[in-house]
Amino acid sequence: MAEVVGADDRAALAAVEDLPVLSAADLDADPHGMFRKYRAAYPFVRHETGGYLVLRHADIERLGSDVRIAASETAHPELFGVTEGALFDLFAHGMLTANGAVHRRRRSPFSRSFAARMIADLRPHIRRSSEQLIESWYADGQVEFVGRFAAQLPAQVIGDLLGLPRADIPSFTELVYAVTRFLSASILPDEIPESEVACQQLRAYVEKTIEDRRRAPRDDFLSDFLGKADAAGELSPLEIIFQIVQLIVGGTDTTRVAIVMQLALLLQHREQWEAVCRDPSLIPGAVAEAMRFEPSVASFIRVTAEDIEVGGAVLPARQLVILSTMSAARDEGAYERPDVFDIRRIDQPRLLPAFGAGAHRCIGEALARIELEESLAALAARIPQLRLDEAPAIKGHSGIRRLDTMRISWRP
Repeated sequence: MAEVVGADDRAALAAVEDLPVLSAADLDADPHGMFRKYRAAYPFVRHETGGYLVLRHADIERLGSDVRIAASETAHPELFGVTEGALFDLFAHGMLTANGAVHRRRRSPFSRSFAARMIADLRPHIRRSSEQLIESWYADGQVEFVGRFAAQLPAQVIGDLLGLPRADIPSFTELVYAVTRFLSASILPDEIPESEVACQQLRAYVEKTIEDRRRAPRDDFLSDFLGKADAAGELSPLEIIFQIVQLIVGGTDTTRVAIVMQLALLLQHREQWEAVCRDPSLIPGAVAEAMRFEPSVASFIRVTAEDIEVGGAVLPARQLVILSTMSAARDEGAYERPDVFDIRRIDQPRLLPAFGAGAHRCIGEALARIELEESLAALAARIPQLRLDEAPAIKGHSGIRRLDTMRISWRP
């Protein structure tokens, strides 16, 4: 895969060709073990689907803001043979995968709308939504937590933000989960058609919602975004649609997984759960540590614009690069006892790797933190006697990770 560009680079690039090639199956079976093993010996390895997997915290932190590494644009769908359709358009017209001036103009209306309306006002609303969800099943004494809480809260928040009917939430969340399956390097070819159909349906739903809102604007985020985008006149109709599609996708599934994992980890470490219940000031640290220990976003895909030296070897130009934030989060060079879950950890970085870096750092980071903090605060205050009956199995080593069910119980 490497492209030799000069005599001085031949030795380094030859070493790149000798790197181990890791299979998606092996990585999915034991991601933390595989990352630990290869991180100690290599700054990056090769991935069977193509490109390179960068493993170390310092390298990922640096490359995340390096101007020589770019967002992937349409490299990911093309890697799986997808060159047209809604999935392709999701990458071709969204801000998350764009670069330079295109990225700035697609992101700008969001930045202004988020800064103007959202952060301060949403915290009490999210707390109330969390409490209402808890009350809807508290008397039962047990619940399947993923479907009855973790999937619903971020979908309600995004739905309320966009002024969507609550009745639509179950259907559009199912579409989102089918779409996000495509964002993983582990997706199988026969799963792609289902993701494509879901993306087509999600696009149609967003397009109709935008048309309705243009006819009857409201005092909500979507109307504000459309007003700013229309005033700037820089986005095409297709770009406007897919910015909202990406907002829905990015604002639901990742937070759903994070909500589940932070509660599961705390209940698996009972002393730390009880500490959070006694002292709510520990909640931000608990949220940060859960996102480090089992991040919902395992990696970000980028493309090298030129050869880049990393750890004594050279990442070749014009290659797909997977920045493994999941590996970085357990790097012995960045954390003391990285495989220990500790909500009082004092070596957390100022910027958590799971939210990305540089110009593409997650625009919804503040919203996600509020959802994670307020949902945890509501659970700790209302049901400190929680017990974990069935732990979730979290899967995946790249993109948005996946999980199944989680059952909890208590005495009402």
